[in-house]
Amino acid sequence: MNAVLTREATAAYDVEAVRARFPILKTKMQGQPLVYLDSAASAQKPDVVIDAFKQVYEHDYANIHRGVYEFSQRATALHDAARRKIQGLLNAASWREIVLVRNATEAINLVAYSFLLPKLRPGDEILLTQMEHHANIVPWQLVAGMTGAKVVPAPVTDIGELDWRGFVERINPRTKMIALAWVSNVLGTINPVHDVAKLAREKGIPLLLDASQAVPHIAVDVQEVGADFLAFTGHKVYGPSGVGVLWARQEHLEAMPPWQGGGDMIERVSFSGTTWNEVPFKFEAGTPDIAGTIALGQAVDFVRSLGLDALARHEADLHAYAMRALGQVPGLKVFGTASDKVGVVSFTLDGAHPQDVGTMLDLDGIAIRTGHHCAMPLHERFGLTATARASIGAYTNEADIDALAASLKRVAAMFQ
Repeated sequence: MNAVLTREATAAYDVEAVRARFPILKTKMQGQPLVYLDSAASAQKPDVVIDAFKQVYEHDYANIHRGVYEFSQRATALHDAARRKIQGLLNAASWREIVLVRNATEAINLVAYSFLLPKLRPGDEILLTQMEHHANIVPWQLVAGMTGAKVVPAPVTDIGELDWRGFVERINPRTKMIALAWVSNVLGTINPVHDVAKLAREKGIPLLLDASQAVPHIAVDVQEVGADFLAFTGHKVYGPSGVGVLWARQEHLEAMPPWQGGGDMIERVSFSGTTWNEVPFKFEAGTPDIAGTIALGQAVDFVRSLGLDALARHEADLHAYAMRALGQVPGLKVFGTASDKVGVVSFTLDGAHPQDVGTMLDLDGIAIRTGHHCAMPLHERFGLTATARASIGAYTNEADIDALAASLKRVAAMFQ
C-alpha cells in the first residue's frame, strides 16, 4: 500500500483538479496559504457537498416519509437515494442494511446496547486491540460494566501492527464480540480484517469493524470482507459532520430491539403497546439530518468519481514521499511503520512538546493534529502522552509535504 509507485500508475489522478473542488483551500490561515494535513480528524468539503446544502434548503426541503405534498416527496426521494449511494459504496446486499446515524460513535453504541448487551453475562469478554479509537473502547466498557463482562485488548507490535499471535491467543469460549479498527487513526496501519473475519466466522463470534479511517482511503466491500457490522462517519469521507453509517447484516437488524424510541421507528403506537417499523427505520428515531444525509450522498458520488483505486495510489505515493521528506528532519521519530498503511504519520520531535510543534506549524499556515488523537491506550503502549499527526487526503499534494518538512526543520533547529 505504501510502496513507491510509478509515474504511470498515478497519471490518471489529477490532484490539482481535485484541489480546485475544495473552496477552503483557496483561503489563508495565519496569513499563509493553507496547508491542511488533518484529514484523519475531519476532511474538508468539496463544492458538491457545500452546494447540496444550499440546494436542499432553498429548493427541496421538507420533512421526509410523512408528507404527500411535492416538497416532502422530493426530499424523501433525495434522502432515500443517498442511502442507496452508501449501499453502493459499501457493496451492501440491500439498502435495508444501511442504518443512518449521527457518526461512527453512535453506530458502535447502537450495536453495543441493542445487539450485544442482551447477550452478555458475567465473565464474558469483548476483544479489542490496543490501537482502538476511544469510540471503539468506551461503549464496550459501558455494556461490560453493566453485566460483569470485561474488555480485553490485543497487543500491538513495536512497528504498529496487530500482534496476530497475541490476538488469536485472546480468543476463547468467553469471547462474545470482536471489534477493531480497519485502519488505525494514529498509526495508519491497515489491519488484516479479512483474516480476522475468517477467524471470527470459524469461532462463531460476531465482528464489528470501525471503518472511519478506511472508507476515505480504500475500497470497502462488506460482502467480500465478511464482518457482521461496520461503522463509519461521514465527515471523514468529505461529507458533513453529524451524519454517519452503520452497516449490519439484515438478519442481525431484524433480531435486534430498538435502541431509541420516537417518530419514524414505529409502525403503530398505542398505550396498550407499540409495534416497530421495518429495518432500517426501526433504528432511526426522530427527524434525521435530511440535508446532511443528501450531502453525504454527494460526497459518496464525489469519492467514487475520483476512482477509489486511483485515490489509494495517489495517497500511497504521497505517503512514501512524506516519509522520505520527514526522514530529513533532525530528531523526528515516526510511530507506526507497518508495511501496509494509509497516509497517516504520527511523530515526535526531540525536545519539543507536540502541542508546541503544532502551534509553530500553525504560524506557517500548516494544520496538523496534536495530542492523543482519542487513542490514549495506544499512546500509553508506546510510553507517550501525545504525538503530532499529519494526515493525507484526496487534495494533498507534494507542495503540502514540502511545506510541512521545511517548517519542521525550522522548529527542530529551535530545540536543538
